[in-house]
Amino acid sequence: MKILNVSYLWHNNELLSGQSVAFDATILKIAPLDQLLTLYPEAEVIDTPPYSLLMPGLINAHVHLEFSANKTQLKYGKFLPWLHSVIENREELISNCDSECMKNATEKMLRSGITTFGAVSSHGMDLDAAAEAKQNVVFFNEVIGSQANMADTLFSDFNARLEASESIKREGFHPAIAVHSPYSVHPALIKKALFLAKSRGYSVSAHYMESPAERAWLDENSGDFKPFFKEFLSQEYALSSSEAFLELFNEIPTLFTHVVHANTKELQLLKEGGHTVIHCPISNRLLGNGALDLDALEAQKLRWLCATDGLSSNYELSLFEEMKIALFMHKESDLLTLAKDLLNAVTIEAAKALSLNTGEISEGKNADLLLLSLEEEPNEQLALHLILHQYPISAIYINGKEV
Repeated sequence: MKILNVSYLWHNNELLSGQSVAFDATILKIAPLDQLLTLYPEAEVIDTPPYSLLMPGLINAHVHLEFSANKTQLKYGKFLPWLHSVIENREELISNCDSECMKNATEKMLRSGITTFGAVSSHGMDLDAAAEAKQNVVFFNEVIGSQANMADTLFSDFNARLEASESIKREGFHPAIAVHSPYSVHPALIKKALFLAKSRGYSVSAHYMESPAERAWLDENSGDFKPFFKEFLSQEYALSSSEAFLELFNEIPTLFTHVVHANTKELQLLKEGGHTVIHCPISNRLLGNGALDLDALEAQKLRWLCATDGLSSNYELSLFEEMKIALFMHKESDLLTLAKDLLNAVTIEAAKALSLNTGEISEGKNADLLLLSLEEEPNEQLALHLILHQYPISAIYINGKEV
């Protein structure tokens, strides 16, 4: 058991002083140091420098590790040119990113304060890196494929990958299921995957309404996706409408990523379904998809998270950087309110959406903690400064163990 004697705690989006934390794998007690020493006289006391802050570890709910070799190979600016460049460079990107490459990505996330991540896995090549990562991992095995005549083969491949992830038996590793998107997965495949998710109690994720191309294709079988599907899949029509896609997720709370081009009716359906939105600001900007309407989410009281997406549409996997970009992207939002919302979006709200016992410094929660050096006395705008200045992280604890 340990006691962290710190200057400040970040607790429920408020700054507390004069409190220390006793913990082993979980947080046991939050109280002044003298009280903790009375309760736990045998505990190891860890003294910290002046102006030290203890905050929850960050949760990156949506990241792709498999294309982590990308730096300059993919084309940014618009969604379809980017997608074509992914297809053209796919084999090279995959061959250039072995387990060591993906391990480096997980370690960079750790150094930036990410103690939990949701890995969206299309091929299963990232399983070893995710299994060996020091962080907690929700491993989303992704089902993809729009051709009905390939459904059995595609599901068999998906199920094999799912079973491989289920064989990982380590603390903090959680198998899960992802559905790629409304335009890329046949409804029959979605139903089979979601049946498994519901019967096994797995978290579910899906990409949804990311681009104008997706909006036009699902609504009118037109737009930039029309020649794409005709060329690659000899497909003339979308697999389902947007609302029909959402109906497949009834009674299965799901994390829907992007949602930039969802309309009011769709946002209402997301709220009614108990779903969560994942916002990836840098990815949305680099792929030319616009900015998520946070006011529209607030009007529906929809939970939203902030995540990095993968290095195929980002330049680093830092949630502090992602939150900083979001501060500037959403220029009409009150700055301090948005900063607090963003910090919640990568801690307590992400933990709730992923059904994890972490994301906050509260008694009974897993001891996933970051110790930061603020360098000076904080003020009422600390939430904003945490994002803007990315203070040095002096210690990281995951499930109570310093890593």
